[in-house]
Amino acid sequence: MPPEQILKKEDSSLDLALRPGRWDDYIGQEKIKRNLRILIEAAQKRKESIEHVLLYGPAGLGKTTLANLVAKEVGASLKVTSGPAIEKAGDLAAILTNMEEGDMLFIDEVHRLHKVVEEMLYPAMENGTLDIILGKGPSARTLQLTLPRFTIIAATTRAGLLSSPFRSRFGATHRLEFYQKDEIKKIVARSAALLGADILDEALDVIADASRFTPRVANRVLKRVRDYAQVHNHSPITRDVAQKALALMDIDPIGLESTDVRILETIITKYRGGPVGLKTIAASTSEEVETIEDIYEPYLLQIGFLARSMKGRIATKEAYAHLGIPFEGAQNQGTLL
Repeated sequence: MPPEQILKKEDSSLDLALRPGRWDDYIGQEKIKRNLRILIEAAQKRKESIEHVLLYGPAGLGKTTLANLVAKEVGASLKVTSGPAIEKAGDLAAILTNMEEGDMLFIDEVHRLHKVVEEMLYPAMENGTLDIILGKGPSARTLQLTLPRFTIIAATTRAGLLSSPFRSRFGATHRLEFYQKDEIKKIVARSAALLGADILDEALDVIADASRFTPRVANRVLKRVRDYAQVHNHSPITRDVAQKALALMDIDPIGLESTDVRILETIITKYRGGPVGLKTIAASTSEEVETIEDIYEPYLLQIGFLARSMKGRIATKEAYAHLGIPFEGAQNQGTLL
């Protein structure tokens, strides 16, 4: 097995080990946790399955972890799939007909479900029935199957792509927000303890500042800082060690990576700060539109380095200052949304 595949496999195993297994270990998103626990307790008192749940927000904020915690709290079996994996109606029928009473189905990237599959889910979510068409043409007939009570927990980074009829069938919809620095520090401290890494509070500050307010990124950075410290025999991990590790990974003190910088520099140098369309940015930086929209743009918007206008994306004065580029203030930057 190639080294990069071994590393990816090891990282995946570590990610699972770092994932909280109890409500008390899940740091942040307090309002969502309270609402979900009320939803669960009320359903248990009525001896019913909980309503379908939609979780949305930027990648890496803990949607999958929440789904696992909900299933564990209910004591239900959680079956996991994703929107792209359900290619046709038959795939969905195979999944749903194998569900047992009280089971939960977690669908990641639910916005990528095919339209036919999505519409097939409507009666399953609403009435607990599955309509299967047998045959073709005039001789075709519909067979309706009654499904056991089950709950769908869906996750997406792009809730706007879900149709209104689909969204309305979720009884609980929650948006996960970016984390605060103190929350990220607690997450990193917990992860470091699980990894057996001796780390000082000053190094936790460095990692938290570079985490993009995202637990997944914080854990990824922590693992690479730990690797750097082990190779260079540094224990405990200090601020200086963490900073050197970040510099080696091309991550700046506020978490900007080389792609973030390239996006901002492209908008500023090639398009005078904007506004510029997302497809144009993608073509100029050789990145996919979806990658920019889902991975890079949310953080740049969050820290105020990027803004949206009716005509496209705009690099703000703060972005110029961070990159050390003079801001002339003469750009035609449109009306901000």
